[in-house]
Amino acid sequence: MLYMYLLTAAACRARGLAAARSISRRSVRLRAGSTKTLDALREELDKNNVDAFVIPSDDPHLSEYVAPCFERRAFASGFTGSAGTAVVLKDRALCWTDGRYWLQASQQLGEGWELVKAGAPGVDGIAAWFGTDEASEVETVGIDARVTASSFASSLEEHVQVRHLDENPVDKVWADRPAMPSSMLRLHPLEFAGESVESKLGRVRTAVQELGASGLVISALDEVCWLFNVRGGDVACNPVALAYAYIDHDTATLFVDEAKVPKDVHEALQAASVDIRDYDRALPFLRAAAAEATVCVDPSRCSAAVVDAIPEPNRINEQCPVADFKAVKNEGELRGMRAAHVRDGAAVARAFARLEKRVVSGEATSELDVDALLIEERSRDPTFIEPSFPTIAGAGGNGALIHGSPSDSPVTTSTLLLVDSGGQYSDGTTDATRTMHFGRPTEEEKRAFTAVLKGHIGLDVAIFPESTIGFVLDAFARKALWACGLDYGHGTGHGVGAALNVHEGPISVSPRFGNTNIIKAGMVLSNEPGYYQAECFGVRIENLLAVEKAEVAKVPDGKAFLKFSYLTLIPIDATCIDVTMLDAAERQWVDAYHADVRAQLAPLLEGQALDWLVRKTEPL
Repeated sequence: MLYMYLLTAAACRARGLAAARSISRRSVRLRAGSTKTLDALREELDKNNVDAFVIPSDDPHLSEYVAPCFERRAFASGFTGSAGTAVVLKDRALCWTDGRYWLQASQQLGEGWELVKAGAPGVDGIAAWFGTDEASEVETVGIDARVTASSFASSLEEHVQVRHLDENPVDKVWADRPAMPSSMLRLHPLEFAGESVESKLGRVRTAVQELGASGLVISALDEVCWLFNVRGGDVACNPVALAYAYIDHDTATLFVDEAKVPKDVHEALQAASVDIRDYDRALPFLRAAAAEATVCVDPSRCSAAVVDAIPEPNRINEQCPVADFKAVKNEGELRGMRAAHVRDGAAVARAFARLEKRVVSGEATSELDVDALLIEERSRDPTFIEPSFPTIAGAGGNGALIHGSPSDSPVTTSTLLLVDSGGQYSDGTTDATRTMHFGRPTEEEKRAFTAVLKGHIGLDVAIFPESTIGFVLDAFARKALWACGLDYGHGTGHGVGAALNVHEGPISVSPRFGNTNIIKAGMVLSNEPGYYQAECFGVRIENLLAVEKAEVAKVPDGKAFLKFSYLTLIPIDATCIDVTMLDAAERQWVDAYHADVRAQLAPLLEGQALDWLVRKTEPL
């Protein structure tokens, strides 16, 4: 089946997946994280007369996932996770990353690198660390302002002198750095977008005016694509294009490589009175516009180079209004998301039915084969474009790698298997995690699985006031785990785009209380509690949820309430459930969920897949 995997992977590379799947292979070729690379970087520090250099994971748009040419932190350190920041000093090299990646980073970081567990008790953030005695000899820190968040650069300046370097030191030592991406733009049909470009521009201009600004710079790639009803392929698994936008009362300008704009896209944007200019003209244009206008910019979502292009007296620091507009899905977007999830559920059912047969029969099967089966089955759908993120498939101890990549480790009847995967379709984006066992799980595994399931149900059935922030809801998913003495080191939920990025701001459900964005009807977010026992097993159960208005008894103050409606339609493995841990309402939820999954997916399945679906959706 490895041969089939290679064939499937080759087909997916044609869809723009090569970057996501070849980071590790490419890094080896480039000696990522090697001591020679570290020595070369230190030579660049001396040439630039700085004591340290900060290497974020970002591209010029502060994207979570980036094109290969921007994987500087992965190249420098060897750590390929999507989140983390490296700092190279003359005598040390440190890499900060959060709890999702501690185990992965400890395994991947090159010789001479130290892991700093961001978010752990007593651990300083990067900026604060430069103010400690540990960094007392550091006076000047170099950054590449084009790929460094303005807010982060400002926090550094509170502790050290910051120097904006003209050329990134990593680029100087990365001899075979990949070229800039060149995928073509495509139109996102109004049927799925649900709103015209003209209407969106009108709403944005009203919001900008209410903020007291005359112009708005948009840097986040998904915000640019949402606003202009286009999609791209510059970043693997994210249907976006490298682009900026500038909006004022009268004009709208899209800055993108004009060679990427086909005739139909050009004509559609022209009809919406959108001017197209070359990508490299964005910063000069912004400097000229901001010299005579008051411009709204988000320092936390824009690079220091973008923010510094706007004189401080002419700058209004606010969250980009497009983020809020995009997060609340309209009827067209929600209709597309629901339809995509039905087809995606059927594809996953076919893949899991084949997987179960292989493993139970004793046929050699690896985590890579799991990934290949999912891609193969999803690819049968003509609306499927690519995975929405690199598949996570971990058997046994690999399941404890929260964001681990599939390997050639075997999948057998003796271990739990955690599979987190999703698809990008023309009409929607999916993201689901299931944990399963093809034999008999241990009592410890069943206890952990059922605690996670109880947490998943706890959030799914929550009813809450419309002014609620995600921090308040996080405990709904953790209560059952806490009662068992268990917890997990990641957030419970993230926003999800409609045929856009699988991780979308501004909302989240997380124990971190800094996010004050409220949850609104029309938003889509994930529900994914978990538990991870290092080197033993991992459990996560994830559905996507749409936020809806809830019908509740009238309350004296007239508050409106919200609830969730699940989008994901994939059976939950009852083999792993300790039914005695569920109360009557929870058992009823599982049975009702499975009845709905069966009703919606059965018409799309036949044979082995249908038999599997029926077995996996039997009442508890």
